[in-house]
Amino acid sequence: MKDKALLFINGDAPKSFPDIEKYSLIACTDGAFHYLKNMNFPLEKLDFISGDFDSHSGSDENIYQDKFIYTPDQNKTDFHKALEIIADRNITDVDVLGGSGGEQDHFLGNLTVAFGFKNRLNIKFYDEFSEYYFIPKKFTLKDVKDKMISLYPFPSVENITTIGLNWPLTDASLNIISNIGTRNFAIKDEISIEYEKGDLLIFIGKKYL
Repeated sequence: MKDKALLFINGDAPKSFPDIEKYSLIACTDGAFHYLKNMNFPLEKLDFISGDFDSHSGSDENIYQDKFIYTPDQNKTDFHKALEIIADRNITDVDVLGGSGGEQDHFLGNLTVAFGFKNRLNIKFYDEFSEYYFIPKKFTLKDVKDKMISLYPFPSVENITTIGLNWPLTDASLNIISNIGTRNFAIKDEISIEYEKGDLLIFIGKKYL
């Protein structure tokens, strides 16, 4: 699990933290720094704190000043700029906490940013409801029986076939404005998804039954 980054961004604070020892890099945006401090996260474990610092103030600037990376470009979000830093450090797998909740335009923006990096980084979002990420055209997932599985085209997917879902798809098309594949669930321990064209976001939720 090394050579993997953990990134906290400024959505809803996570309810708990993963095992931070399995990550080779841990970072946060300046907005997320607030909730990490309030949750008594071991701030000395952070490799960097990035952003334009419009949402940060306090004496911690003096203590952790060597970890701050100032990224003032207003044409990119703090999430986008943090991912650029991680990619430049030759890490390709990134777990993201704090990507949902709060203002919904931020959530949609975070998905769009992740979409832009999908050929450079393997980004997985985690929140209290689900994990979600973009998947390749041939994809297998194990140990998911009875879990909620939602498939969301971004913006469309052609010739998609699924095995192991309660409501299977066979050579189907999904489109963001007419036919999406949300609120399904796995009836087998292993499911497979294959599609020919487009981009697909998967949400893996808690137990459905």
